[in-house]
Amino acid sequence: MEKRNKFSGSFGFVLAAAGSAVGLGNIWRFPALAAKNGGGFFLIVYLVLAVTFGFTLLITEVAIGRKTNQSSLTAYGKLNKKFGWVGVISAVVPFLILPYYCIVGGWVLKYAVVFIIGQGKNAADGGYFVEFLTNPKWTIMFDLIFLFATCFVVFRGVNKGIESLSRILMPILLVLVVGIAIFSLTIKNKETGVTGLEGLKYYVVPNVDGYTFGDYFRVVMDALTQLFYSISVAMGIMVTYGSYYKKDDNLVRSVNHIEIFDTVVAFLAGVMIIPAVYVFMGKEGMTGGAGLVFMVIPKVFESMGAIGQLIGALFFIMVLFAALTSSISVLEAVVSGMIDKFGMSRKKAVVSEGLIAAVIGAIICLGYYAKSIFYMEVDLPNGAKGQQLLDVVDYLANNIFMPIVAIGTCILVGWVVKPKTVIEEATINGEKFGRKALYKIMITVVAPILLTMILLVSLGIIKLKG
Repeated sequence: MEKRNKFSGSFGFVLAAAGSAVGLGNIWRFPALAAKNGGGFFLIVYLVLAVTFGFTLLITEVAIGRKTNQSSLTAYGKLNKKFGWVGVISAVVPFLILPYYCIVGGWVLKYAVVFIIGQGKNAADGGYFVEFLTNPKWTIMFDLIFLFATCFVVFRGVNKGIESLSRILMPILLVLVVGIAIFSLTIKNKETGVTGLEGLKYYVVPNVDGYTFGDYFRVVMDALTQLFYSISVAMGIMVTYGSYYKKDDNLVRSVNHIEIFDTVVAFLAGVMIIPAVYVFMGKEGMTGGAGLVFMVIPKVFESMGAIGQLIGALFFIMVLFAALTSSISVLEAVVSGMIDKFGMSRKKAVVSEGLIAAVIGAIICLGYYAKSIFYMEVDLPNGAKGQQLLDVVDYLANNIFMPIVAIGTCILVGWVVKPKTVIEEATINGEKFGRKALYKIMITVVAPILLTMILLVSLGIIKLKG
C-alpha cells in the first residue's frame, strides 16, 4: 500500500477543500434560488444555516477523515464496524457523480473555447446549446478532454497535483469572480435605463411581500438543500481530504475558512449573474441549472456589445476552474477509496476509474441523442418532468444517496461514538471549539431532522410549491 500523502499545511488544505466546495452549484443554482426566494431573505437564511448546519457536517467529516487516516469507503467502518455501509454508499456517490460532472465540465470547456475564439454571438442563439447537446460526437469529445485533465491532476497526487493546482486556480478564480461581479454592477441597459445596481438591490434586499407559511418553508428548504449540495459533504470528499490533513494543524479554523470561502463565492456568483440578467432580461430571465449558464448568460453577454465577448470568455474560464477543482476532488474520493480498500497503486486506481468514467460518460452523452437506445424522458419523484439519463443519475446520487449518507453520519457520531469523538479530534492540540454546545445539539437532533426533510422532499413525500 502506498504511503499516505498529506497536505503541506492548512492553507493547502483550505484551498483544495474550498475548490471542491466551490462548484457549478454555486454558480448556476445559488443565484436562481436567491432571486426566486425573496433575495436578501434567502441570503440571511442561507448564512444562518451555513454557520450551524453546514459547520456541523463539514467539521464532522473532516474530523472523521483525520482521526481514521482513511478515505470514506473505509473510515466509517473503522469508527464502528456496523456503520461500514455508510462508507460504501458514500463511495458510490462520487463514483456516480464523476462521469456526468465531467460531461458538464465539457460543456463549460466548449463555451469557454467559443468565447475565447470570438464566436460568443453564436452561443447566444436560442438553439445553439440544444444542437450541441444532441450531438454525441462533440459532447463525448469535450467530456473526454475534461476527464483527462481531471485524471492528470489526480494522477500526480495530493501535493504535486491537487494542492499545487488549487494554489494556482483558486486565487485566479476568486479574482475573476470579484472582477466580473464589480463589472456587473456598472452595466446599464441603454434602451430601458435599468442599471446593475438596481439588479443588486433586487438580489440583496429582502422581499417577502405576501409570503405564506408554505413560502417561508420553501425558502428554508431551498437554502438547506443548496447548502447541503454546495459544501461537498456526504460524497466522501471531505472525509478523504481530512485524511490528508496533518494532526498538528488547526482543524476548526480551517473548517471556518472553507465555510467563509464557499459562502463568499456563492454570494459573489449572485452579484455576477443577477444584476446582469436583471439589466438585460428582467426578472423573467432568472432561471436555474444549465439553462442559466448555457442559454441565458450568453444572451446577456451579447447584449453587452463588444465588451461582452471578453467578459464572456473570462466568465467561462472562471466557471471552468470551478468545475475542474470540484471534479478533481470527486475523482480523488474514488481513487483514495480504491487505494485504501484494495491496496491499489494511485496510477492503477486513476487509470481504472478514468476508463470506467469515460464509458459511463459516453453512455450518458448518448442519452441526449433521440435516436439512441439510452434516450429517455422520465418524471422524477421530486417533481422534475421529462428528465434525461444525466438527470436520473444526478437525482440518485444527490437527492437519495447523499442525504442517506449524511443521516447515517449524524446517527454514528451523534448517538453511537458520541460527539466527543469529533470534538476531541478537532481540539487535539488544545484548540478552542467555539460552537461546542451548538455542535452537540445539531449533530444529535437538528441536523438529522433537517436531512430527513431533504430526503422526504427528494422522494416527493413533502412537496414544495413555487
